Amino acid sequence: MRTEYSVVHLKHLLSIPVAATAASSQELDMRDINLRYVDEEYDENGLLTKFELHNEPDYNFAYDVVDDIALNDPTRRAMVWCNPEGEEHIFTFADMKKWSDKTANFLSEIGIGRGDKVMVVLRRHYQFWFVALALAKLGAVMVPATFMLKEHDMIYRLNGAGIKAVIATSAGDVADVVDAVVGECPTVEKLILVNPAGAGMTKRDDNGNLLDGGEGFGAALSGEDGICVLPVNRSGWIDFNTEVRKTSDSFAKRETLAEEPMLLYFSSGTAGNPKMVMHNSLYSLGHLITAKHWHNVRPDGIHFTIADTGWGKAVWGKFYGQWLMEACVLTYDFDRFHAGEILSLIGRYGVTTFCAPPTMYRLMMQENLADFDLSSLEYSTTAGEALNPDLFDFWKENTGLTIYEGFGQTETPLTIGNLTNSTPRPGSMGKPVPLYNVAIMREDGTFCDVGETGEICINVDPHPAGIMMEYYRDAEKTAATMHDGWYHTGDTAWEDEDGYYWYVGRNDDVIKSSGYRIGPFEIESVMLEHPAVRECAVTGVPDDLRGMLVKATVVLAEGFEGSDELTSELQTWVKENTAPYKYPRIIEYADDLPRTVNGKIRRVAIREADQRQTVPEGLV
Repeated sequence: MRTEYSVVHLKHLLSIPVAATAASSQELDMRDINLRYVDEEYDENGLLTKFELHNEPDYNFAYDVVDDIALNDPTRRAMVWCNPEGEEHIFTFADMKKWSDKTANFLSEIGIGRGDKVMVVLRRHYQFWFVALALAKLGAVMVPATFMLKEHDMIYRLNGAGIKAVIATSAGDVADVVDAVVGECPTVEKLILVNPAGAGMTKRDDNGNLLDGGEGFGAALSGEDGICVLPVNRSGWIDFNTEVRKTSDSFAKRETLAEEPMLLYFSSGTAGNPKMVMHNSLYSLGHLITAKHWHNVRPDGIHFTIADTGWGKAVWGKFYGQWLMEACVLTYDFDRFHAGEILSLIGRYGVTTFCAPPTMYRLMMQENLADFDLSSLEYSTTAGEALNPDLFDFWKENTGLTIYEGFGQTETPLTIGNLTNSTPRPGSMGKPVPLYNVAIMREDGTFCDVGETGEICINVDPHPAGIMMEYYRDAEKTAATMHDGWYHTGDTAWEDEDGYYWYVGRNDDVIKSSGYRIGPFEIESVMLEHPAVRECAVTGVPDDLRGMLVKATVVLAEGFEGSDELTSELQTWVKENTAPYKYPRIIEYADDLPRTVNGKIRRVAIREADQRQTVPEGLV
């Protein structure tokens, strides 16, 4: 259910006039830039069968894609940006060139250059796109990070990557966290602060009016004159907005190379410190298949991926591939997710293609979709978690659209997916994309048979575009992951007789019980279809007899209480809907599930807690 607060600011958002946002208003005059970099072939049904990338040695996404469009098709929309406060901007590619050139000049003036690592914590602020392009133009390495980091997280990242500068939002407590630890991080030389003028965090009165202390947030900042207007003053920090506005928008092209480091992400590991995933500029080209053949974006449409810029999914769906396709993206700079707000944006801006993780689709299930105009929507995709069949069916029944699932990692672009013109099988993540040679392998390096669970591996001999360069500063982990010509993903799956892949789980999550290899996802999917289950995490508990017992940690839906009767009912439900040996012999009820900072369930935390306890008698 939406809170009263969210209803108030949704009404305010819907009262804003919209300028030139309909898809039909953009003259279709695309330059087919993507075809410079790819050779493609299709079968008689239009399904992609060949996808080979190529590039010049000095390829640079900012210069060769964004600036090219800006100079030759300057009025083409690159991004429609808005926030719950009512601010709205429509950025053309010419705008993106102008503001990224100004940003590059500013960063260069304060000493940022080729090879420097710059941490960027900018939520969904439009300044993120200025910074990302500027760093690419300088040959610097962008290190995106989430605004949810705490002090020990920040110290690890700043020192681990050798960060030279931090560009952070003034919204929330990011600057407080940085200030608390920067004295322990000797490589950090510059701190730069961005005033986002809202980010969905501005308080309102009972009538929905912004309580901004007279700062003029909201619709007053919309339009060209409102970009980067509001300053911010904090000791030890440089004010980004003020400095960028006063710099020149004439920037001389710098020398960069395609195979030089461009982007570093901290992986969202479920155990231990996150790994530092280093990508070069060819990573951006790898996402051409993501946008063109999975998201199905087109130059006269508008694509909406829900992702914070601190996570890799943002560049999957709000940057590289979409702009290689000369398409427009929608960005909503919100603080807290409200399904009704997101659904309202689809009709308001004429969104044609949409991507969200299954968790957000599940929250949309709680809304009455008939209350929203979704008529512009043509295509839907999902990634980040395995898609449960009930979500697949719900979306199809209520929108007429199939959800096309895809799979990839921080280390890769899309590697497995249900591409355009394919026929998805509910619960399957699809087939390997033609860009990569993918196989399911046993621990000894041999290939699995049909139906046999093994590790998803990608051939890296020769090294294809899009797959990470290395785990930065960790040769041991790199060697353990990339060896014998293959990148070992750590994710397990099985392949059916028609070539579809079915996700099982992370290597560490697979449960070995009584000789069976049991993946948590299938059991979780079945349990989530029971009305009593809101969330569920399946793990293994050590057992002398069976090796491991299957355990389900369940967060109950509203109106249900844990009991022996409900436990028995859930166990029977699983037995009746999947192979009986997979049923959870232990069910524990919890108020919530442990998660990583980006919201993924930490099954390892449940396993560690169980190891400190004795399994109660009578539950086996």
